[in-house]
Amino acid sequence: MTQDPLTLYKLIVLYMLEKVTFPMTTAQISDFILAREYTNFLTLQQVLNEITDAHLISAQSIGNRTHLMLTDEGRETLHFFQNRISPAIKEDIDTYFRENEFTIRNEVSILADYYKSTSGEYEAHLVAKDRGIKLVDLTLSVPTEEMAAGICDNWQQKNQEIYQYLTQMLF
Repeated sequence: MTQDPLTLYKLIVLYMLEKVTFPMTTAQISDFILAREYTNFLTLQQVLNEITDAHLISAQSIGNRTHLMLTDEGRETLHFFQNRISPAIKEDIDTYFRENEFTIRNEVSILADYYKSTSGEYEAHLVAKDRGIKLVDLTLSVPTEEMAAGICDNWQQKNQEIYQYLTQMLF
């Protein structure tokens, strides 16, 4: 029995989201699927739209990223049809997560964005999460956009050090 390629791509996305305990971004899923040349960008966007519209995944925009989570309906669908994903593809996904889970988790757990406030200052909003629980949620007001952008960049690189420092100093 031949399988519709779109169905396979949908199942791959659902399988990926089931393997993690945190949301993944569309960019992370795209990187995996496109790097292995399972499909092209436009087809993948169609797949993501269709499974979102079917409520198999939920999508939430945070900053400039879209975070995807498997819904109960998606989990049920995957369990019913996951035998249609070849063992080789499952092994590719499992290997990808074994090798990259920390990086993937960090990308979606560390958020930084800045904006111009009504006072004319710039505010850098910094968040660190672990398993969906906010560890740090901090907003810093600074006079220039460059400073706000620098704070956001540094938060991405130094969030663990900053969190450790804050907990050591406050406890």
